[in-house]
Amino acid sequence: MAATSQEQPKDKAQQRPKARLARGFVDRGPAELAASGRMLEKIRETYEFYGFDAVETPFIEYTDALGKFLPDQDRPNEGVFSFQDDDEQWLSLRYDLTAPLARFVAENFDSLPKPYKSYRAGWVFRNEKPGPGRFRQFMQFDADIVGAASVAADAEVCMMAADTLDALGLAGKYVIKINNRKVLDGVMEAIGIGGEDNAGRRLTVLRAMDKLDKVGVDGVRDLLGKGRMDPSGDFTKGAELTPDAADQVLAILGAREGSNAATVANMARAFAGTATGREGCAELAEISGLLSAAGYDDGRVIIDPSVVRGLEYYTGPVFEAELTFEVKDEKGRPVRFGSVGGGGRYDGLVGRFRGEDVPATGFSIGVSRLMAALLAVKSPVVAVEPPMGPVVVLVLDRDRLGDYQAMVGQLRAAGVRAELYMGQAGMQAQVKYADKRGSVCVVIQGSNEKEKGEVTIKDLRLGASIRQIKDRETYLAKQAEAQFVAPEADLVAAVKRVLDRYR
Repeated sequence: MAATSQEQPKDKAQQRPKARLARGFVDRGPAELAASGRMLEKIRETYEFYGFDAVETPFIEYTDALGKFLPDQDRPNEGVFSFQDDDEQWLSLRYDLTAPLARFVAENFDSLPKPYKSYRAGWVFRNEKPGPGRFRQFMQFDADIVGAASVAADAEVCMMAADTLDALGLAGKYVIKINNRKVLDGVMEAIGIGGEDNAGRRLTVLRAMDKLDKVGVDGVRDLLGKGRMDPSGDFTKGAELTPDAADQVLAILGAREGSNAATVANMARAFAGTATGREGCAELAEISGLLSAAGYDDGRVIIDPSVVRGLEYYTGPVFEAELTFEVKDEKGRPVRFGSVGGGGRYDGLVGRFRGEDVPATGFSIGVSRLMAALLAVKSPVVAVEPPMGPVVVLVLDRDRLGDYQAMVGQLRAAGVRAELYMGQAGMQAQVKYADKRGSVCVVIQGSNEKEKGEVTIKDLRLGASIRQIKDRETYLAKQAEAQFVAPEADLVAAVKRVLDRYR
């Protein structure tokens, strides 16, 4: 019987759930939340300065409304997190902020002003295998213009992206790159792989073009041909283009010149024979003129034919925000930080719900990646001290909880962040608790102080700093500042004097 009794706690322990974080998700503490809050506020200020209004859509949408990851027979969880409602409708956690916006605009089309300029910040979810830097939940901050067919809207979004990065302390450390999906389609037509039958080869070519910064011209040429062996020995099968077709692709990648106008002129010459390519170049030329007129032709926003984005639903200009400074990779090698956002024109996405194209363009910032960039360059936007912890009123006599709560009430009424200690520990443990909370000071009133109508204020920061002082007179003088007695009637003024030392 004794053995059975001893085994019971073990059995109960085995039944307890294990505290563990799900793969692909992260917890965030107060310091990170404070820094990201500052960053998001800067982005919001810039978006509102450009005339964008806030809108919020729910985390969950009908799966068929998302568009990109429609249910594949009985596998609606492919790419998204999905579940079936009690009416047998499939619902999914949103995987981006654009598809929900398209649903919102289509549902409220007649009541919204057009063009409709909105911004949204929120969490999105991907049902994908997590890895280093790849999470299943992350935040995006989007801005979109719906109902404007003119490429002036695309230029506006790119200029706003530049101003946003400037406001975040990244001036001179980024470039906004613009290309056009129509130009990319023109490339495919020119080399003879247009049409649905060649969709797979087109995707291989576009992926090869997208790797220009990583593998260089020779690497792209290999990927356009038979394939490429990387330094690790892995082989990537190529698009198997002819040498002449590969040269045409490389010619467009090499069209970049010192000015946007010269770049567009080179691209236009390369695609004089394709109507789609000519249309795309004409749109880029108009964007280039608008950028120049607004003073953004200073290297912040450039036309770059190597940009490949949005193989799923982009229909015109596409953009990417790239940070140009170097950081170290996991092996200690210097690499460019890379993309922190992008977007483009998606004239067909809202039209899925209406049966007609609705012009739209937008830009999305990857909040977590941008935060990492701001920390890397020590931007003042995120280089903030953790917020002061609350002033803690210690509880030394449990029969006088009402007195201590009254002190907390006085401090809060005066605008001081304060709390009553609610644990069961003694005085020293209470002080340690306040120190862990980041509190600047604590309020102490035992029976002796109460009889005299006094309180003791203990400055925890100053008390910690004077421990290294060797000179006795200096130490005693500082100690008198670190812990002092004040009339109970002067509680608020005494606490504020201590707080003011650190503001």
